[in-house]
Amino acid sequence: MKICDLNPGPDIGASAWHIEIDECGLLMDAGTHPKHDGHESLPLYDKIKKRPVDTIAITHCHHDHVGSLPIALRNFPQAHVMMTELSYFIIERVLHNSVNVMKRQASELDIKEYPLFTHREVDELAPIFQGYRYNREIEWASFNRTIAGKTSPTLEFHDAGHALGSAGIMVRGKKETLFYTGDVCTHDQTILKAARFNNIKADVMIMETTRGNRSTPTNFSRDNETEKLITAIEDIFERKGSVLIPTFALGRTQEILSILALQMKSGRLKKQPVFIGGLGRVFTEIYDLQSHRANRQHTNLQLNEELELSVLSRDQAAKIKLNKNRLFVMTAGMLTENTTAYDLAKRMVENPDHGIFFVGYADPETPGGRLKAASQGEQFLYCDTTGNLSKRCEVRDFDFTAHANREDLLELVDTVEPRTLILGHGDSQARDWFKKQVTKKWPSVQVLSPKPGETLEINN
Repeated sequence: MKICDLNPGPDIGASAWHIEIDECGLLMDAGTHPKHDGHESLPLYDKIKKRPVDTIAITHCHHDHVGSLPIALRNFPQAHVMMTELSYFIIERVLHNSVNVMKRQASELDIKEYPLFTHREVDELAPIFQGYRYNREIEWASFNRTIAGKTSPTLEFHDAGHALGSAGIMVRGKKETLFYTGDVCTHDQTILKAARFNNIKADVMIMETTRGNRSTPTNFSRDNETEKLITAIEDIFERKGSVLIPTFALGRTQEILSILALQMKSGRLKKQPVFIGGLGRVFTEIYDLQSHRANRQHTNLQLNEELELSVLSRDQAAKIKLNKNRLFVMTAGMLTENTTAYDLAKRMVENPDHGIFFVGYADPETPGGRLKAASQGEQFLYCDTTGNLSKRCEVRDFDFTAHANREDLLELVDTVEPRTLILGHGDSQARDWFKKQVTKKWPSVQVLSPKPGETLEINN
């Protein structure tokens, strides 16, 4: 078995893994790197241009896992594209949104390479996308191989609990097996239940390490974190301010909306409009429509029915009154420049009445990351176009992660019992922690952390 990490950096970026097994080639994920623009954001597809790619299998529809799929298909036009049926309902909207974002960045940031693909290209590719239910074993080798009477390796999607449609991928060959976790959540969220990685054994496991650089506090619980968030919202409302919660459109938006819906339903929070982004609204509708197919908590909770959702444009964000106890759950979890969330935060950050509450990771080099890092009252660089602002609003950070904690991932290693463990989707500190822990607990397990573009040959 040969395995190549195509992520262009040794961090969380453009997720893409190429597997060769039984003379067949499988590309798992085709993401884009959030810290880079243009061609620099793409996986290292040139590293496998002379290798077989029979199928592209997508774990879920976050941009760092699916954002370069049209580019991958340009490079490997004969490949099948497989994903879960729930991802199938989402993927076209994600890719069309990518085109819109790239067009805007081409104009506003003068990125001449953008867009890397077009709306027409997405439409032309869509008919080859195939959606499958969880826990179905699928032959994925080329059609020519199977009609010639040769056996095909199989793959199987297992519910990863990370976002709607997310999956780990089990690959079975004649003599070897591999399990790729994708992004996995091993605890229940407010809206989605935990991953269902039951009875999985594999010779090789590729594992995410996102939270390997942080331990889980002993008193941490999802309920406590929810209570802290609601109390913080109430405090802001008492002083007649508004609350901005920057989120990612797929997954985190629906998690926060489900918390707000349940709190309003119970009477804890007063029922009121919740302002959201357009893409967040689209994905929320899909969450509602597909609630019967998903492994959900509160299966009868329909977010569009329980909440008064109002899409807020950038033009409206510049004019809306903020001294009215407004609730904003806006796409752009890191307050990326030229977004509605960015514009709202710019108006709120110097007013102590308002609150900006982060519920996920914000890269230190983004406006959101710089805001979080600044001391209260300190001037900080919001971004180059805006310049410096003074941090006077209340800024809080709440842990509503959709990634497994590191202790649970160690338990997963114990369950899967791989002979070889390959570490990915995490920074060097996170990977180092896992390598030390696994080597200590299971000395017979080979632990590898490949460099970008490096091919590993595994002979178990």
